[in-house]
Amino acid sequence: MSVDVLTFGLNHVSAPVAVRERVSFPMDVVRPALEGLRSAFGSGVREAAILSTCNRTEIYCAAEPHVIERLPDWMADFNSLKSGDLTPHLYRYQQNDAVRHAFRVASGLDSMVLGEPQILGQMKDAVRVAEQAGALGTLLHQLFQRTFSVAKEVRSHTAIGAHSVSMAAAAVRLAERVFGDLSDANVLFIGAGEMIELCATHFAAVGPKNICVANRSIERAEVLANRFSAQTMRLSDLPDRIEQYDVIVSCTASSLPILGLGMVERAIRARRHRPVVMVDLAVPRDIEPEVARLSDVYLYSVDDLGRVVQRGTDARKAAVVQAEAIIDTQVQNFMHWLYTREIVPALVDVQQNAEQVSQFELERAKRLLARGESPDDVLQWLAHSLTQKYLHGPMAELNRSEGPQREQLLEMLPRLLPTTSRRR
Repeated sequence: MSVDVLTFGLNHVSAPVAVRERVSFPMDVVRPALEGLRSAFGSGVREAAILSTCNRTEIYCAAEPHVIERLPDWMADFNSLKSGDLTPHLYRYQQNDAVRHAFRVASGLDSMVLGEPQILGQMKDAVRVAEQAGALGTLLHQLFQRTFSVAKEVRSHTAIGAHSVSMAAAAVRLAERVFGDLSDANVLFIGAGEMIELCATHFAAVGPKNICVANRSIERAEVLANRFSAQTMRLSDLPDRIEQYDVIVSCTASSLPILGLGMVERAIRARRHRPVVMVDLAVPRDIEPEVARLSDVYLYSVDDLGRVVQRGTDARKAAVVQAEAIIDTQVQNFMHWLYTREIVPALVDVQQNAEQVSQFELERAKRLLARGESPDDVLQWLAHSLTQKYLHGPMAELNRSEGPQREQLLEMLPRLLPTTSRRR
């Protein structure tokens, strides 16, 4: 069976956060998921990688073409969902379209924030986990190496990165809409990962009154807090201290909400109904959606931030056109490599057969020379014999052909047979 490049999944465009959080793969689940995927499809899935972020969950495969039709059922079963709940939100790409999608994702063209750079690091993490799980082979390894190269070329030769707006910057702007100057604001970050680090960098730049980092591991919280002269606390301390903070930004890998409606209600009463901005960047969500109903709480999810940061400037549009042109060229190059790879066995057979014919005729020529035949006559005979051997197949096929088939062969022969050119 032939093997195709397949991409399958959902993202912030095809599915709301309420659906995305149900099929997200925490990093410690990715490896078992890859093992389960390959076990479920056997030889049908030769290679695989899973990319799971707050904005997308995607499976990249080198697999037999029919697998694409069964992947939705596998994803639904793995996440204990009904296939019908996912199907309306899924996209599936094969071959050229799958390669183009990978290039666009890594280049930031498919992101909620156009041109954002974090996705490239997240894709590299996904590839690293797939390699550690033994799920990568020649095809996907080549695909991802070219994907990273394309992303670098897009960022080096277009202004796509220069005009991007980060989710972290959007979070600061949302807080400023409520409080104006943040110099008197107390800011709490829940989590200590890359996204929280980016948000802390942006908030620290506007000089809030206090910054605190809460994390399950206090050691990780202290590493991040030291960068911004911030305080730390354990997640278990949140119920008693959350009331102190005007801006709360959360992004953890928790499978259950960390801030529930009751906890936030008590905090609002203790704050005497002073407003609080809450930004939930996690998928699954860290803050119960019902918190948004509280009149003194301004709760924003990743989708809300995405709507804030979308801007269609002329410079960005021009950068997208340039980036798409780079991607189109590189997709063609990759597909050429893929198709060439598929015909390599046939080319090797042709080469070996030609060498066997040449060696056989050469041995006959050596025997003629050993019997004392004229070297000129032997060379003439050898050239004639090799010519007849190489032309026999094409000429016989041409003689057997008729109509359109013969016309096609006549058109191809000049390109398949060797030619010589002489200077006059």
